[in-house]
Order: sequence, then structure tokens, then C-alpha cells
Amino acid sequence: MNVATQTLSLSTILRHPVTDSEGLRMGTLADVIIRLRPDDYPLVTGLVVAVGGAHVFVSAADLAALTPERVELGNTSVNLGEFHRREGEVLLSNDVLGHRLIDLARITFVKAYDVQLTQVLDGWAVTGIDVHRRRWLGLGTRHSAHQTRDWLDFEPLIGHAESARVRQATGRLPELKPAQIADIIEEANDNEQDELLAQVHADPELEADVFEELDEDSQSELFRDRSDAEVAEVLGRMQADDAADAIMDLAQERRSSVLSRLPEAQRDTVQRLLGYHDLTAGGLMGTDFIALPATATVADGLAAVRAASALQPQALVMLYTLNPDGTLDGVVSLVQAVQAPAEQRLADVADTDVVVASPTDDVVDVTTRMADFNLLALPVVSEDRRIIGLITVDDALEAAIPEDWSRRESNHRETGSE
Repeated sequence: MNVATQTLSLSTILRHPVTDSEGLRMGTLADVIIRLRPDDYPLVTGLVVAVGGAHVFVSAADLAALTPERVELGNTSVNLGEFHRREGEVLLSNDVLGHRLIDLARITFVKAYDVQLTQVLDGWAVTGIDVHRRRWLGLGTRHSAHQTRDWLDFEPLIGHAESARVRQATGRLPELKPAQIADIIEEANDNEQDELLAQVHADPELEADVFEELDEDSQSELFRDRSDAEVAEVLGRMQADDAADAIMDLAQERRSSVLSRLPEAQRDTVQRLLGYHDLTAGGLMGTDFIALPATATVADGLAAVRAASALQPQALVMLYTLNPDGTLDGVVSLVQAVQAPAEQRLADVADTDVVVASPTDDVVDVTTRMADFNLLALPVVSEDRRIIGLITVDDALEAAIPEDWSRRESNHRETGSE
């Protein structure tokens, strides 16, 4: 897009008189209408002009001049029908100015204190946001000169239900990592949460990943407002261990109903995990792991990793070898497998002195053991030494760090410069 040099700020034109082509006052500028576009700056499509007690629409095509000094139309009359916003239209003053946006670079909320408009070949476009706070001096305000930031660095939260479908199509929230989206949702107010959740709901896999990353309180609160079928739909796409934790956080009278709605294979796994206390290795472990006969080749092991697209990546850093009776024999790191000859047997590469945990081991003992042995993953075995689950390093970190680590003020406070 070819951007011209002429720019102005929204605050300089709002409430300015709107004149016709002969210089006669027709009304006052109440708002500027834009339409969002994927991966491009929103175009100004019209104005909302206050005429007497009504708000009327003026097309951007009728705009003859737009400067900090004047808003002039190219005709002498306007349609006096009351303005009603159409699907996909965003009002800069009503929806953006003074409202919170998501700073996509810093993963935090900011407030829009002004909006920059730039003249382009096809009219005017919104190109920048001013996120600096105003300073109050005496009887008025002074908005000191500073550089605006690129509009495309932000995700606006409009809150207009009729525009939701268009905004979901243009929204950039899915570009963030699930953990980052979860952090933002936890800091959002109710209306902001509704909009954020609507965006992630459009991608069921992303929705499940985000819910896995939410803290227990936020996750429980959001599930509280959903039906049992809706909760089960999300849990059905989550890892079994995360789904089990989420079910335990539901009200007791809802657990059986939600559990019964899960896919059969996942339901059986979740029921088994629910039998372990959450402060034990059994309560911490997941059920994703790769185990092959010790007689399998390195090529077989790497093929199993390539085929395991449904398993969480953290569970693929180790390959476990099994004796003929199915008991644990040894462990091969993914790096060892990549570096070893493809035709070599896993048994010839595996370390048979495997550090393991029992499902009843205390979480503190488990995390300490993983730290002592520098383990990326720790297999959990039954009494007869069969693998029943795997504790990955991210599980161990989550168990070891303080519960309120993700709520540190420095990570989530709304930003803005004086």
C-alpha cells in the first residue's frame, strides 16, 4: 500500500464542525467509521455526523477535505436517516479511543489515547495508535509530541456483537502462542473475555490448547458458564492429564456428566488418572510416550516419532525400550537416536539404568529427582515395572514454581508512558 505523508490525529477532528461544499455548517463530527481488512490498514468508509439530535451517515466518498482545521463535504445535502452501523464496521471514537487493545509485541493490554489517520490513494486509512497517557496541566490537557505505533502491532477489542464474524476473520490473536493468549484472557474483563474466547472458539484445537494453559481459577470460572456438553467438547481435545485436572476443578455434581460425554478412549484414560492424588507422580503424569521393543531399530524409533503427531512434543524427547514381557528395559534420547546408525538396534543404544517414579511418589520428590538427574522426562512405572505414564519437564516446572507466578504485576499491568 502506498502511504502518503499527510497524517492527522482523530482527537484533532472529533467534534469539529462539518461543512458543505459552500462552507455552510451541516453538523458536528461525532465519529469516524472504518472497515477492518486482513493484514492491511483499515480504510475509512464514512463519518457519523451529529445533525441536531440525530446521528447520520456520510460516505467517505463525499469527503472533500479532512484537516485539523476543517471537515468539508463535496455536496450540499446529506441523508438525515438515523445512522445504524452495519456488520464489520468499527467506530474509532466509540470502539477504539479510550478503550483497551492488545499489544501483540509485548503481550499486554494498552489503552488507545489517540488514533492516527493517513491519507492514501484510496482515501484515508488508520495507520497508528497513540498509547501514551495525557498529562493534565492546569485547566486543560497537553498531549506531548511522541511517535505513534503501527496499527498492525495491536489487536483491537471492539465488543460489537454484529461485527464479531468479520473481526474474527481479520483478527491476529491466533498468531500468539496458546500460553500468551491464556495470559491475556486471565487479565481481561468480562466483555474482553467474551471477544477473546469467541476468536479462539473459531479454531477448536487452539481453544483446547488455550484452556490447557489457563490457571485453575480462570479455567473453572469460564467452564462454569458453559454447558456440560460445551465443556466436554473442549476437554475432548485436551491432553488427558489436563482434562482430568479440569474435571476435578468442576463442581462435583457436574463431573460425571462431563466425563460421560468425552470420547470413549479419552474417557477411560481420564478415569484412570482421576484415581491418583494430584500431588503425586500419578496425578502429575501424562499418558503420552513412545515405547518400542528393545529389538527395534533406530530407524523404527525415529519413524514412531514422526508418526506421533497427536502426542505432545515434550513427550517425544525420549524413546523407551521394552523387554519381551512389556516391562521397561531402557531409554534412548531423541538426540542419541538421530546420531546413531539407522540400522542399529535400540537395545544397543539404550541406557538400561533408567531413573523412574512410582505413581504414589510425592510431587516434591519427583521434581527434585528430575532436577538431580537433569531429566527432560521421567517415566512412571507400575509395581511390575510397566510404563503407565510420563512426567515431562514442563509438568515438573509447573509443579515446582509458585502458583501465582503467571500473575506477576510486571507481566500483566496495563502499559502506557507518561
